[in-house]
Amino acid sequence: MMRRRTTLLTGCTALVLALGATACGSGDPVAAGGGDKALQGQTVTVAGVWSGSEQKNFQKVLDAFTEKTGAKTSFVSTGDNVSTVVGSKIEGGNAPDVVMVPQVGVLQQFAEKGWLKPLDEKVRGAVGANFAKVWQDYGSVDGTLYGLYFKAAHKSTVWYSPEALEQAGVTPPKTYDAMLEDGRTISDSGLAAFSVAGQDGWTLTDWFENVYLSQAGPEKYDALAAHEIKWTDPTVVEALTTLGELFKDGQLVAGGQKEALNTDFPGSVEKVFGPKAEAAMVYEGDFVAGVAKDQFGRTIGTDANFFPFPPVGSGKAPVVSGGDAAVVLKDGRNGKAGMALLEYLATPEAAAVWAEAGGFLSPNKKLDPASYGDDVTRATAKSLIAAGDSVRFDMSDQAPAAFGGTKGAGEWKILQDFLRDPSDPERTAAELEDAAAKAYGN
Repeated sequence: MMRRRTTLLTGCTALVLALGATACGSGDPVAAGGGDKALQGQTVTVAGVWSGSEQKNFQKVLDAFTEKTGAKTSFVSTGDNVSTVVGSKIEGGNAPDVVMVPQVGVLQQFAEKGWLKPLDEKVRGAVGANFAKVWQDYGSVDGTLYGLYFKAAHKSTVWYSPEALEQAGVTPPKTYDAMLEDGRTISDSGLAAFSVAGQDGWTLTDWFENVYLSQAGPEKYDALAAHEIKWTDPTVVEALTTLGELFKDGQLVAGGQKEALNTDFPGSVEKVFGPKAEAAMVYEGDFVAGVAKDQFGRTIGTDANFFPFPPVGSGKAPVVSGGDAAVVLKDGRNGKAGMALLEYLATPEAAAVWAEAGGFLSPNKKLDPASYGDDVTRATAKSLIAAGDSVRFDMSDQAPAAFGGTKGAGEWKILQDFLRDPSDPERTAAELEDAAAKAYGN
């Protein structure tokens, strides 16, 4: 399921500005054709990581584009290895027109390979009017705008069963240490504290990033994300040590390390919100709400809720974000219609379609907050707004895909190995540095 992601929602002050949304007006840009069916008979092929409820809800957006322009759409789910799948399609002469890219590093890789079309004047105008500058920066390579961030993720949310916390007599914690202590209290009451999705390595990178951002601070975070400091830096070892204390605690991890390594992301949500509860809390992004609601029938805000990832030690509460960017491939068969789709995706009108369906945050600052279907989603947005300049984009999503975005390799695999045996943070840091040096080329 979702990377991030990534996608899975939800960079920097931009997100704060983006979600401090204002109501959309009648002067917003619309897709090419302006609703006169100018693209009738054309087809846009779109590839992305989404599956399940995310794919279904994105299809609603694509259907709205069809209604406006007359262009048909075809969506292909790539799974997590989007760069590999898209590369093979390009080589095979079957390139999609548009790709929803879940990682900054992959977008940069695509641009460096010469696969992407720069966004045209209309799309650039819509992005400039509707998105804060940082989202334009994340979508640009060497000053050229290639990517439009359509979906954002707030990846500093810990989701919990209100009933489980109430039964254990605990309230949402305000510090990381209190979260672990409350977790042990919950365990004493008969239910494991955390469900950990160790089978999906990207969830472990998100755990690390939240601990690291809070403990080491945003400047160190930026330096590590750019590989300007090594992964053997003492701040990395300290964060791994902190994380290892949770991973090795049998009271805290549902089923222990072995079961965590056999639990994927949807399964981790099921352990908390499914028919048979095995844990009280699951850490991941705001997209947890979509799974809890769509797959397990939970009412968000009533029997599924979140608290912000708490501050570690003397640090500030972290806010890590992610996002999915739409790009147009040079080798696609219908680049004109693909660019028209991006112009539509840049509008608050397009964002509102998915916002109403749920499991979605938009970095479009013109989107009316009333478009979101529940108070919890609006609270998630407020959490991002309150974070100010301390918000940071998902670190692994900024890395080269070989290090930060490949199943069974790089950071994903090394942190899975660390979950299996967290006894030697220094060794894990050295392994991370070896992999990072190869991927970054320095």
